[in-house]
Parts: sequence; C-alpha cells; structure tokens
Amino acid sequence: MGFNPINSLFGAFSRDLGIDLGTANTLVYVRGKGIVISEPSVVAIDRKTKKVHAVGAEAKAMVGKTPANIIAVRPLKDGVIADFEVVEKMLAYFIKKAHAYSSMRLMDPRPRVVVGVPSGVTEVEKRAARDATLNAKAREAYVVEEPMAAAIGAGLPVEEPMGSMIVDIGGGTTEVAVISLGGIVINHSIRTAGDEIDEAIIQFARREYNLLIGERMAEKAKIAAGSAYPLDEEIKVVLRGRDLLTGLPKAVEVSSVEIREGIVGPINAIVAEVRAALEETPPELVADVMEHGITLAGGGSLLHGLDKRIAAETRMPVHIAEDPLSCVARGAGKMVENFENRVYQDILTRTQSSRRAKL
Repeated sequence: MGFNPINSLFGAFSRDLGIDLGTANTLVYVRGKGIVISEPSVVAIDRKTKKVHAVGAEAKAMVGKTPANIIAVRPLKDGVIADFEVVEKMLAYFIKKAHAYSSMRLMDPRPRVVVGVPSGVTEVEKRAARDATLNAKAREAYVVEEPMAAAIGAGLPVEEPMGSMIVDIGGGTTEVAVISLGGIVINHSIRTAGDEIDEAIIQFARREYNLLIGERMAEKAKIAAGSAYPLDEEIKVVLRGRDLLTGLPKAVEVSSVEIREGIVGPINAIVAEVRAALEETPPELVADVMEHGITLAGGGSLLHGLDKRIAAETRMPVHIAEDPLSCVARGAGKMVENFENRVYQDILTRTQSSRRAKL
C-alpha cells in the first residue's frame, strides 16, 4: 500500500489490535501492551430501542435474569456472526475500551485490526467479520484463520518446512489443522465444541434427573467435573435447577463419571475429526506430527483428560498449549506487532481470498 497521510494521522493516535472474536469469549491484544481485554461475547440490549445496556462480563451476569424489555444475547453462533449490528456495537465497545487507558485521546481511535475467524467460514461470513470491524471504526481490517493464529500464538514453527498439528477447541467450533511453510495443508472445521458440551450436560440432567438447568450451571459443571477420560480421582458436583415434575427448585449431586457419559457424543465427534484430519495428512507431515505431537488450544482443551483421550485414540503425543484460552489472540497479536513480517503478510493476504475448509 502507498503512503496515506490520513491513515498515518489516525495511526499516530491508535494502537493496532489483534482480536479473537470468539463465540464464548472475545480477547483483545493491544500492540505494545499485550492482552488487555478478555470478556464474554455477550451484549445486553433493549428489546425495542436496541440500545446497549451492557457488554462482556457485566452482560453475561444478566443472562437469564433480565426483565422483559432487556435481552442478553450472544451475537456469534458457531464462530460466525449471527447478529451483525450487535457484533458491530460489541466490537466498537471493545476497541474504545482497549484505548481507554491510552494517553492519546485527541481523537477517536482508528486502529488496524487483525480478527480471527474459523477456517470453515464462507467468503460471505468472512466479509461480514471484516465489515463489522471496519464499521466499528477500524481503519484497516484483516481476517486470519483461527487455527493459523492459534498455532502462531502457541509458538509452533509455522513458517518452517515441518508439519505442525493444531486442534483449536473453542465455544462454537473445533478447528483441526496441519500447518507447514506458512500455510494450512489440511484443515477440518466442525461446529461441535464447548457450547455442544454444555448442551449435552443440560440434556443429561433433564434425561436422568428430570432437572432443568441453565447454560451457566451447565458450564460450571463442565469446568468442575467434565472429563473425556477416566480421572485418577473422580469428582462430584451439585447441579441446581428446577424439578420438571414438581416445578420446585431441586439440587442433585452427580459424579464426573455420569457427566463423562453424558457428554460422550460431542467428545466422540471432536476425536473423530482429529482422526479424519490425520488420515488425510501426507505421510511426510504425519511423521513430523508423530515426532513433535499434536498441540491443543482453545478453552475446550482444558476439559479434564481430553489430551489423554486424543493421545489414546491417535497413538501420538498430545500437548496442551501454554495458556490455551489466549492462543488465537496472542497469534493475532504477534501479527500486529510484526505487520512488516513477510510470512505474516503472506498469511493475511492468502486468508483474505482463501478457500473454504472441508466441513
């Protein structure tokens, strides 16, 4: 791009951002500062006027507890934008908040932004993410596929002629990719991830105990006692909700063994996708993955025993990335820290017009 004096002026008063626009959480990396925002992707809006009442953690605390005129919505579904206007308002809020503590306040921030999107999105969905970012007052917007950003954030050698396998398990999608020479060689994207595990726990409580529980209760149970592989010491957790027979409040103590059986469907789907990706991987790259192992990223990788389950199914070493929740944001952050890096420029250029993943 040639020299643009207006962009240069805006650039002097803005800090470039890397954003992980996730189904469950949004993380914002500020150039020179690191990750400054990590909040739920939830917006509380007025049903009639569409006025925003709260964003992020404050809005998530309102889920299921709002009066009739206010609704708490998650504007992203399965990793893609479900409500364009709400996502735009959410992004504008986060961009402004990321600059709130900056000394450069002479004008509104107009940063360059790199946004992580699932590898399985269509060109229309990719353009929607880019447009929402531009409408939220970014001066330039780039999209990067989440598995690539996660691999960069996890410190994998993406630019080398060596196969690296990343499994990014988020809230709405699970991305499985094999990366070599700065490009994605094999990538699978399925819309089964943390949200489906939560839903499986809700259905388990309803089926086994006639107990209706909410999303937040299911998520708490998943974090506390959810597992994909037998634990050294099984855990118990209390589920609280409404008895479907009497309509009265009810609490039930369940074990991690029961929850493991309840979530077996989505876990099997994730493991099957990893195996399917390995079956398609060229033998030379498989040899590299066997030597260096599979790296897990995303909040879903923190499920107890998931690494052991995938290792048992694939017969390969499996590692959980350091701070897996922030891998995509840190990867996008490395890109904004080094916009001039040739490898990162090539990745961003390819992603703007790349192919769709195999679904």
